[in-house]
Amino acid sequence: MSKIRILEEQLANQIAAGEVVERPSSVVKELVENAVDAGSTTIDIVIEDGGLALVRVTDNGSGIEGDDIETAFYRHATSKLSSSKDLFRIASLGFRGEALPSIAAVARVECISSPDHSGLGRKLVIEGGTITSNEETNAPQGTDISVRELFYNTPARLKYMKTIQTEIGHIADYVNRLALAHPGIAFTLKHNGSLLLRTLGSGDRLQAFAAIYGTATAKAMLPVEGEHPDYELRGYISKPEQTRSNRNGITIVVNGRYIKSFIINQAIMQAYHTLLPINRFPLIVLELGMHPSLLDVNVHPSKMEVRFSMEAELREFIEEGVKRALGKQRHIPGPAQPADRSKPVYIQDRISFHRPEASFGSGAAGSESAIVTPVQQTAQSAQPSMQSTPSYANEIAASAQPASATRPAVSVSASDIAAALQTAEQSFAVQTDEAAGGSYSAAPQRPSSDYSPSTPTPSRGSSYTIGNAAASSRGTATDWQSQSANRPAVPRDATERLYAPPSVQREEPVLREPSAAPVYAADSSSNSGTQMNDRGDAPVFPELYWIGQLHGTYIIAQNEEGLFLIDQHAAHERINYEYYFDKFSRPEQASQQLLVPLTLEFTAVEANALKNKLHHLVEAGVELEPFGAHTFLVRSYPEWLPAGEEHNVIEEMAEWLISERGAVDIGKMREKSAIMCSCKASIKANDRLTREEGEGLLKRLAACIQPYTCPHGRPIVVHMTTYQLEKMFKRVMS
Repeated sequence: MSKIRILEEQLANQIAAGEVVERPSSVVKELVENAVDAGSTTIDIVIEDGGLALVRVTDNGSGIEGDDIETAFYRHATSKLSSSKDLFRIASLGFRGEALPSIAAVARVECISSPDHSGLGRKLVIEGGTITSNEETNAPQGTDISVRELFYNTPARLKYMKTIQTEIGHIADYVNRLALAHPGIAFTLKHNGSLLLRTLGSGDRLQAFAAIYGTATAKAMLPVEGEHPDYELRGYISKPEQTRSNRNGITIVVNGRYIKSFIINQAIMQAYHTLLPINRFPLIVLELGMHPSLLDVNVHPSKMEVRFSMEAELREFIEEGVKRALGKQRHIPGPAQPADRSKPVYIQDRISFHRPEASFGSGAAGSESAIVTPVQQTAQSAQPSMQSTPSYANEIAASAQPASATRPAVSVSASDIAAALQTAEQSFAVQTDEAAGGSYSAAPQRPSSDYSPSTPTPSRGSSYTIGNAAASSRGTATDWQSQSANRPAVPRDATERLYAPPSVQREEPVLREPSAAPVYAADSSSNSGTQMNDRGDAPVFPELYWIGQLHGTYIIAQNEEGLFLIDQHAAHERINYEYYFDKFSRPEQASQQLLVPLTLEFTAVEANALKNKLHHLVEAGVELEPFGAHTFLVRSYPEWLPAGEEHNVIEEMAEWLISERGAVDIGKMREKSAIMCSCKASIKANDRLTREEGEGLLKRLAACIQPYTCPHGRPIVVHMTTYQLEKMFKRVMS
């Protein structure tokens, strides 16, 4: 008796459904993709109980002809392929003809479809793969498919379903990605009557992104564009400060199809490189356009995995496109989202209680019993009145003059300082630093180029010096008025001594021997505030002026844009990283031979693994020689390795090589080595800096290719605008 038999069609469909219909989200995926292929402009999705009770997809596409509605539910029936040649230039989302029969085999399906606006269509009902009804009905153009009681006839499948929240999460995730892939389609997703998603279908991908992730997030996205003879790149990427804890925020679309691609993900992460903190991932939606012959979508039943014909070129193209978009922005986060400057700004009126200068009666100007009236100030006189001490009365009186010859003279005393300042504000223009003889230089002075920062000298007396270099370097007060509500000019010789702390006599900086990577000393070959010229169209790093140091960890700096806090360790680490990465990229540099070799100890297994990879260390300038079963001798290493850390750096490099499986990526090894060296050679928290050291550090940071994050992705600079400061102190009300 024959043991081999042909399976019944219904049983075969149920088996096939195990591959195509894994969970309710698979049903949504197949039905929505069919609606997209039908040319729909609106797609409504209704879900009940996570999709197990009901999945209903309604569209306004081309519909199904009455003669084809039954055929559509046969296995391998499709309108998207006609010959084997079409398989190599697939432009539609679906093409196998397996989805509808697989769904109908494990659920109760009702399909209503009409190909035109006649108002008539066909209604087909299928239960467990068996057609129970096929009749004419009233229907608008398009297709309406309802899938009820999913897996009702395969109870074993129901046991493996997750919670309703999990299932609806999978459904919403896929619909969101399809909405990003097709912004010209208006999607609506509802679950148990609750609206989960609604897009307008305007064709604006950023608008669809806002419907999913929120308006604030969408506004902060950066556009990406790229052209290639074979590819076209469009989309949006998030700034490095907008990250997620997983890769779920990355959406890749190829020819309208949402896919998952390790190659593209790798290119994206390499483009961000050190801009992202460890274990953080960006928000991204990228659409790739290419000829269908350049990719193979017939790889997996889910059609979410594809193969590219030119992976190396594609990876480089995407990486360069993302890098270019990131390079056009300053990546300096702020303490909060900036306020909308387009809104009207209301300056709070101030009340001054000094005596009026105009006479209200006979002899009122000099009378102690004169009436005190509030004086309303405008936005142009928003400088707050300051109560001075008697010791400055004569100095202020000497600098103040009456605004006009007809104004009655006001005697200046300790109690009348505010009035003198008011008069001075109305009568004097800002004097330049040279004329005023101020105690602040126009720009940070450059220390000697021989100054070495490798071992900063603690200097508590000079760590908190307040400077006003930015004001004098940037010009007159007119340049600052746009940042500070158009405050009036104040004579520097009258007020600078009031605002400034007692002057501190500073010793000349001690000159040290030059080290391998002098990162504090200002570069004498560069102009003040200039940056590297090889950044292309990248924004210029702001020119910062040293104010002081906070907790021995953060540098406080300023310019006309506001206040800046700089993490000194992260800044120094970035400077050192770029220095050491350049050094490791040039292995031809001479290494120094050791009179007494260093020794490294490993286990027998580690030693055997390392022996086969010693040539990689030679490329980095490190010469290791086996010395017994477990020991290696370090015969030479580059002279520019961090002083005192040579043993630890070489040991970590060797351990990393041992841990690498398969072929070793030389570029990755150089990067890891540069990160090791930069971390060990950088200053730490609670290291006090002198003013010269701090200014040199800021100049070196500005000269970096990527001065916004450390090699581990942490931000270096935080910015608080002048407007934000004024808003905190209620100087502006909006």
